[in-house]
This record gives sequence, structure tokens and C-alpha cells, in this order.
Amino acid sequence: MKKAFYFIGLFLLIYSCTVHKEPIFVKIDNIEVMSYAADTIKLKAMAFFENPNDVGGNISTDNLKILINDSEVAQLFSDDFNVPAKKEFSIPLLANIPTKNLLNSDKNGLLGGLINSLLSKKVTVRIQGDLVYSFLGFQKDFLVDKTQDINIKF
Repeated sequence: MKKAFYFIGLFLLIYSCTVHKEPIFVKIDNIEVMSYAADTIKLKAMAFFENPNDVGGNISTDNLKILINDSEVAQLFSDDFNVPAKKEFSIPLLANIPTKNLLNSDKNGLLGGLINSLLSKKVTVRIQGDLVYSFLGFQKDFLVDKTQDINIKF
């Protein structure tokens, strides 16, 4: 009889945890230039989520790339993020863009596009790729495609 109560208790515990739902990807926003130097431009963005689960998981950012004026210049990165249970949360995404990637590439006239951007004081930044949520063998990819114009301040 005790074994039946243990089994029922364990079954109710497992059944009450909502693990079968994935977090909800809300948006990527707040793209901004954190700092710029002669050799590196540091860019920051925030990914916003909502987790309806009673348990967390991990989100990794291995496949996010930065495109400036439609040319790939760097990868966005973040440490693997532990997802909190039953919360809205945001993940900071960082990129270190080497200025040589901007100046040495002439794909689609990137240098000319950057000069025009500097004159107009705006740069078009696009974040594209996947964020991956994983928990106990369950995996969900969130497709990211965000474009934003950033004002350049001198």
C-alpha cells in the first residue's frame, strides 16, 4: 500500500510540472553601441523571453550573427543562460566587432556604405540566427531576425 502512495505522489509531482511548454520568445530590442575604439566596436542587445514552465532550462546563443549594412561582420555571444521558472527574463547579447572587418571588406561596397552611414549618422544593424532552448533532451530553436537603425554619436 505504501508503494502505491509513493507511486501516486511521484506521478502527481511529475505531472504537475509543466515542462512540455517552451519559453515564449518576445523580442530582441535595445541594440546599442556600448563603446568604440580604433580596433573594436562593442555592441549590446537584449533578448526578451517569458517562461510559463515550473522549471527552467538553458538558452545558448551560438548561431547569432551581426550584419551591418547587409554584410556579416561579427557573431553575437552570451554565456549559456539559466532560464528562471515562471518569469519574464532578458538575456544580454554582446558583440565585439573588429573595425578591420568593416574596412577591409568590399563586399557590396561596404566601405562606401559605411561612409554614407557616417555622414547620415545612422547605421543599419541586423541580428540574424537562432537562439536554442534546451531542457532534459527537449530542444527548441527560436528564429531571430531583427533590423534596427542605430544613431552614431561622435
